[in-house]
Amino acid sequence: MTRILKMRYLILRRITQVGLLFLYFAANAYGWKILSGTLSSSKLFDTIPLSDPFAVLQMLSAGALMGINVFVGAVIIILFYGIIGGRAFCSWVCPVNMITDLANWLRRKLLLDKAERKVWISRNTRYWVIGLSLIVSAITGLAAFELVSPITIFNRGVIFGMGMTGAVLVAIFLFDLFGVKNGWCGHICPLGGIYSLIGRFSLIRVKHNQPNCTLCMKCKEVCPENQVLFMIGKESTTVNMGECSNCARCIEVCDDDALRFSIRDFAKRKESK
Repeated sequence: MTRILKMRYLILRRITQVGLLFLYFAANAYGWKILSGTLSSSKLFDTIPLSDPFAVLQMLSAGALMGINVFVGAVIIILFYGIIGGRAFCSWVCPVNMITDLANWLRRKLLLDKAERKVWISRNTRYWVIGLSLIVSAITGLAAFELVSPITIFNRGVIFGMGMTGAVLVAIFLFDLFGVKNGWCGHICPLGGIYSLIGRFSLIRVKHNQPNCTLCMKCKEVCPENQVLFMIGKESTTVNMGECSNCARCIEVCDDDALRFSIRDFAKRKESK
């Protein structure tokens, strides 16, 4: 029971990710109207539009004409993730996260993190990919990243049949396992960049209680964006960087009860004189 409680957020994330995939599949296979479409463009209860903001940006760059419902759907998504944390999409919704989490768990078990790093990629690469995708979309008249997005490929593979989905997922798995730690989600995927920007001022945050911390560093070991945990052992404060995915792995592995979810404090602390 204790182990289950320690993994409660991980279990909830997997239930959410698999559950959403099933609802998309059921909409196509059984005609369910709970959640239809894809992660790029959906309808909730056949009424409420939901649109991926990055897909909308690509279509705008490509010069596509879109109905007002597409923009309304994008605003709904922006407001939702702007409140709960933009990168929550990456850890709680995106199906590719299950593949990258598995790769990075195995990477730790095989002690590959201890080996000399052979490949290095800047975490800012995802922002360059955003710009490149918009430029290519403008030139080609197509939503460029949507054509090659592993998220879209995985989502459509579950709904309409796997096709080449397996090969794409294996490639990402091997890249994260033997290439760069948290390579795809933490460095390359442009959606991670978009949702980082959306979640920069989000309300729900991980908070560090410095007096409880024993500096075991388990949190930084499992965090896919460990630069956001800059405060560990230094001060009691909330994570203030949009790159945090609110996956809660740091909370689960902390035996000191030094990390928990909290509401962001926007008040500026006065410096002691």
